Amino acid sequence: MDAGTHDPNDPELLAHERTYKGFNVLLRWCMVLLAVSILTLTLWFATPAGFLGAVAIGFVTFIAGYWGLIRHEAHQPLDPWTPGR
Repeated sequence: MDAGTHDPNDPELLAHERTYKGFNVLLRWCMVLLAVSILTLTLWFATPAGFLGAVAIGFVTFIAGYWGLIRHEAHQPLDPWTPGR
C-alpha cells in the first residue's frame, strides 16, 4: 500500500494502530516502574535516606511519571493522522 493513499477505515490499519498504542502504553509503564525501582533501591541502600525516605521519594516520582508519561498518552486520539496530534 502506498503511504500517500491510506484509508483510515482499513481494518488492518486500525488493528495495527491499536497494537502500536498498546505497546507504547506498555513501554511507558515499564519506563516509569523501572525508574521508580532504580531510584527507590538506590536511595534505600546507597544513601542515608533509609526505607521511608526512599519510599516517599519513589511515590512522588511515580506520580510525576504517571502524570507526565502515561496520563498524557491516554488523552491522545488513536488515529495518528488526526490534526493536532
